[in-house]
Amino acid sequence: MTDSLQHPNTVRVIAALAAAAIKTDIRTTAESTRTAQEAADALGVEVGAIAKTLVFMAGAEPIVVVASGAQRIDTQALALLCGVPSIKRADADQVRAATGYPIGGVSPAALSPTLRVFVEKELAMFDEVWAAAGTPHAVFRTNFQQLVTMSGGQMSTVGIDPQNSEA
Repeated sequence: MTDSLQHPNTVRVIAALAAAAIKTDIRTTAESTRTAQEAADALGVEVGAIAKTLVFMAGAEPIVVVASGAQRIDTQALALLCGVPSIKRADADQVRAATGYPIGGVSPAALSPTLRVFVEKELAMFDEVWAAAGTPHAVFRTNFQQLVTMSGGQMSTVGIDPQNSEA
């Protein structure tokens, strides 16, 4: 699973998965997996089976949401869940400061235990999902329960189906 050519972020993900006793392989793709759609296209799976890991800011506190690639995040519901008046998307510097990963490569594995993490329950409908492994070209196969375990997150319902939303 590891070799000397792997990116340090991917090595970090591999170590976290091993520590959590999650057996999976990292897949490196020539195509970008930076967005959920790009990842789905590169892997030949539906976009809903991509576990996108997003960072939001509740004031100065970073909040992580792991959601289906087919969903948008209801920031009002997330703000209510966090007990704050509003939530905004983190910028690239805030994402890297909070997670150590770049946008497009944020993994649900090897996150700081001090981060608040919510895992959207919609991901439970898939037997397997794919998540970023630290770079925009590395992913790994997992499942909903493993996502909750590796991220230290709690199940949530902050995702909305964009086809059924007015936003």
